[in-house]
Amino acid sequence: MEKNYDHKAVEDNIYKKWEKSGVFTPPAGEDVDKNSKTFTVIMPPPNANDPLHVGHAMFVTVEDILVRFHRMLGEKTLWLPGTDHAGIETQYVFEKKLAKEGKSRFDFDRETLYKMIWDYVQENSRVVIDQMKKLGASADWTRYKFTLHPEIVKLVQETFVTLNKRGLIYKAERLVNFCTKCGTAYSELEVEYEEREDKIYMIDYGPIQVATTRPETILGDVAVAVNPSDLRYTHVIGSKLELPLTKREIPIIADEQVDKEFGTGAVKITPSHDRNDWEVAERKGMNLHEICAHYTVIGEDGKMNSNAGSYEGMSIMAAREKILEDLGEKVIKIKPIVHNVGTCYRCHRVIEPLPRSQFFIKVKGMANKVLAAMDKGEVEIIGAGHDKILRHWLVNLRDWNVSRQIVWGIRIPVWYRTQDSEEFVVQMESPGVGWVQETDTFDTWFSSGQWPFVTLKTAKEGDFEKYYPTSVMETAYDILPFWVMRMLMLGIEMTGEVPFKKVYLHGLVRDEKGQKMSKSKGNVINPLDLSDKYGTDALRMALVMSTAAGVDSNTGENKVRGMRNLANKIWNAARFVKEFKGDGKIEFEMEYEKRLRNIVLGVNKHLEYLRIGLAAEYLYNEFWHWYCDEIIESAKLGKIGRTKLEEGFSIFLKLFHPFVPFVTEAVWRELGEKKLLVGESWPVI
Repeated sequence: MEKNYDHKAVEDNIYKKWEKSGVFTPPAGEDVDKNSKTFTVIMPPPNANDPLHVGHAMFVTVEDILVRFHRMLGEKTLWLPGTDHAGIETQYVFEKKLAKEGKSRFDFDRETLYKMIWDYVQENSRVVIDQMKKLGASADWTRYKFTLHPEIVKLVQETFVTLNKRGLIYKAERLVNFCTKCGTAYSELEVEYEEREDKIYMIDYGPIQVATTRPETILGDVAVAVNPSDLRYTHVIGSKLELPLTKREIPIIADEQVDKEFGTGAVKITPSHDRNDWEVAERKGMNLHEICAHYTVIGEDGKMNSNAGSYEGMSIMAAREKILEDLGEKVIKIKPIVHNVGTCYRCHRVIEPLPRSQFFIKVKGMANKVLAAMDKGEVEIIGAGHDKILRHWLVNLRDWNVSRQIVWGIRIPVWYRTQDSEEFVVQMESPGVGWVQETDTFDTWFSSGQWPFVTLKTAKEGDFEKYYPTSVMETAYDILPFWVMRMLMLGIEMTGEVPFKKVYLHGLVRDEKGQKMSKSKGNVINPLDLSDKYGTDALRMALVMSTAAGVDSNTGENKVRGMRNLANKIWNAARFVKEFKGDGKIEFEMEYEKRLRNIVLGVNKHLEYLRIGLAAEYLYNEFWHWYCDEIIESAKLGKIGRTKLEEGFSIFLKLFHPFVPFVTEAVWRELGEKKLLVGESWPVI
């Protein structure tokens, strides 16, 4: 053996041998014996167009550890990989690319733009796959799926048609979260709230003073509201006032949701531009359709529209300044305020609540089915109390807006009699000549929410029947409501079973000081750079060592560098074992066998209960401090022979393989083994 372990000399070659062996590819479902035990993981599909970041490296490592462990146990183990088209995220990146070229999405028709994005994604899609292989992902690449593969698209659209037949789909004009830069609506879950400094304006409305943070929407006011128990205003409830800057009269109404302590205790009601105001209008039985038509004053382009009169065409902030100027002395007081503002999770522009006709899914029934499955123990959420967080989301969930005004995605299978018609049908194919398809696409979470069953139904014959429900869904806790919850809802609704039996939520990976990684802080680590520098095994161990489900962990270059020592330790131990010629009789055989047995049982138990961080730490300590520090030293003193020394080392190589697959495979071959370690059985003693 070479004196030092050189990861660069072996990793690529080892991975090619693994792939060529076919060990990653379990038999098709129809060929799996009915008595065979299966273990299935569906890979969370990363964006097909983005390089991997450290969070991706974490999921690849954790899932690969579980997959290699269960494969060595002899179970029919399927790790089905895939990538996501990622909807608005990909289109947003592509539009930035167009902007650098002096172009815009509006320069192209729908089909051309879609084809351009498709080609762009295909050019880059191999990058993420190659990077996952670099991290050692032992996934079955013969079953690889992309969310826009035709067979996937067909099943996703069929789900929508089925939900419609069950009465769970409706189209309605509702106030939606709209990003005027990205040009699309979002669901509640995709809005990020940021604490921002702002101003609150006290404006004289005649008989009453109103407090607002949005004077630019004053022309869309339909009422002023006060709390019915606020004695300051009981005498004006039911009367009318003249809306400033207009000749229009609006009523003063009472609503218990008004906070008496906020500002003046009186608020303007602008249903077209505020969710709380929309709900007030609903409770009071106002004509929301008429309000949307005449009192929506901001357009989807982020500018004031024709309902804003002389302010038409102004940006929101320009209109705010002009309206405040025109109000003059009616602006009585301005105070600073710090409050939470909804922003676009992609471009971080302030979200504009706007009325829009969208397709919604009724979620209450589906949410209740998930809660029932959790109560019955059919699905277990592993990760620092996140089961309670999931229950909270399920109880408080609003109907899901699945319409997105983008090109890059799966088109909604809805057909209109004419372009401007309100009459529509929900079906897979066009009803005939003259009918036109809905231009909106699905929220990307609608397609990825079906990922476990659509991938298996379109993989190999019998896969869905044999490998579903899957065993473990492993992902980061921050997408629990975005993705995991939706997979549970749609999986149960469409298959009658939970899509997975366990959910393992890994924590966020922070820097060595415990700070969140961000480009602005300059503390982002590139996992592929570290893998290249210190070896993939070092990176993998650094990511999982001593971690716990649902808890953030710290990782940086120093930790990865430290874990490189483990790979070197394994290599050096192998050199000693290979060259060791001693044949002394072991003086502590029973203790030795018992210790090895307990180590195997300990690692087994930790992995079976998904305590991956503890398994890594336990194995590391037993190898370093017992086998190397005590057993190898005993061999040097003639207290243990070659046979027992090799036996123990072989067991450690198998136990370590799921965690550090490259160095263990390299050592296995150096010790003269003909078969690949990846295909060996888990130790049983």
